[in-house]
Amino acid sequence: MFLGYGRLSAMHEFTPEVEALAKEVLAYSLERLKSDPPLDGPRSAEDLFNEVGNTITAKGLGGQKALEVFTEVLAKACISTDHPRNLAFIPSAPSEFANLFDLVVGASALYGGSWQEGAGAVFAENQALRWLSDLAGLPQSAGGVFVQGGTIGNLSALVVARAEARKKFPDTKRFAVACSEEAHSSIVGAASVMDVDVLKIATDEDGKLQGEAVGDAIDKLHANSEVRVFAVVATSGTTNLGIIDNLESVGKAAHDRGIWFHVDGAYGLAALCAPSVRPLFKGVEAADSFIVDPHKWLFAPFDACALVYRDPKLAKDVHTQHASYLETLQDESWNPSDYAIHLTRRVRGLPFWFSLAAHGVDAYTEAMERSLTVAKQAAELVKKHPNLELFREPELSIVAFTRKGWEKSDYQKWSDKLLADQIGFIPPSSHEGKPILRFAIVNPWTKISDIEMILATL
Repeated sequence: MFLGYGRLSAMHEFTPEVEALAKEVLAYSLERLKSDPPLDGPRSAEDLFNEVGNTITAKGLGGQKALEVFTEVLAKACISTDHPRNLAFIPSAPSEFANLFDLVVGASALYGGSWQEGAGAVFAENQALRWLSDLAGLPQSAGGVFVQGGTIGNLSALVVARAEARKKFPDTKRFAVACSEEAHSSIVGAASVMDVDVLKIATDEDGKLQGEAVGDAIDKLHANSEVRVFAVVATSGTTNLGIIDNLESVGKAAHDRGIWFHVDGAYGLAALCAPSVRPLFKGVEAADSFIVDPHKWLFAPFDACALVYRDPKLAKDVHTQHASYLETLQDESWNPSDYAIHLTRRVRGLPFWFSLAAHGVDAYTEAMERSLTVAKQAAELVKKHPNLELFREPELSIVAFTRKGWEKSDYQKWSDKLLADQIGFIPPSSHEGKPILRFAIVNPWTKISDIEMILATL
């Protein structure tokens, strides 16, 4: 045997040592929740090895020593995504309730792939998905599943879209997905995995994908090649600039041609719960599928992407896996494994459900509006700053701007020093080859004073 029976059985006993470790783990978790999260930062692999050495040993370090290595060294070599001045990429800001319930999910050893094994958990996840579906205006028959992230969500939806296109156009030899030039990189990645082409369509002067451009590009492609578009992807809040495509006109252009309409709202669709910007999402109700990541702007821990289908039966027909040992699951029950490219899954939507159920939707609306207000205030501060230029008015909560007279290397030097000084984490980005800075404000604990602290360094 790989492990002696005595050692193996001991791993499954709640011994005094395990109980003591549990108290230390809980104390560390609670202390981190009660205190302002540290920003910290990366270290080289060589530097880390010189301090902790090889942590995987024949006899083991013991629970307390391993926890000490993590809390005192390894954790401090990671950047906290929930720090109020971590405004990089699209960070995360899970609520205390969501973080605490994530401990429950881990301790409960729940399996979220089937109704048979996880009915209560799947029921709760489905209520959270129902809330998102209602916000988007999809019918009561809509449904889906929580997957790992937007990349898997987009890929799973596009696989269903292609299956539908194959039914309509069985003689088509080559398919393509249509999207804007600003679409998330996962769309191109999904196309590569699926071995389909990508029809990239230019946006208008405001960076938005418009239905007229979509229709013209598709009609031209269909008239001059044997390639057929099977899905049109609109972005509801681009990652770099927070731009929302014209969902209404893009959806109409797709449906007028019998094409699947998918909305990638991994970041931006969360703002459906904010009345101040809800009109910007007009047209999402026509989506055949959409995604939104609660771990981005709905205060859930990693990793949770909500994938929702207008007609989930279409997804079930495509994604259900068949094997003799799975036959017992093939009934009318709602098995989450049937709706995406996965089988085994943790109930990753439960922390989001718990926080939503505990706080109520009004609290989510308030927190969302707070982020939007800070973004507007930040944009005004940028416009008043003598050294800065606002790149564009924020549509959601991403504030992009430039520093007068700076080259690309200047942006990177500033970013590195900002992190080294533990003021904030703002790596530079770019648009059309030109360097920019951007604040991605998704943390309701980010205050305008945090923005002022960062801008003072520029």
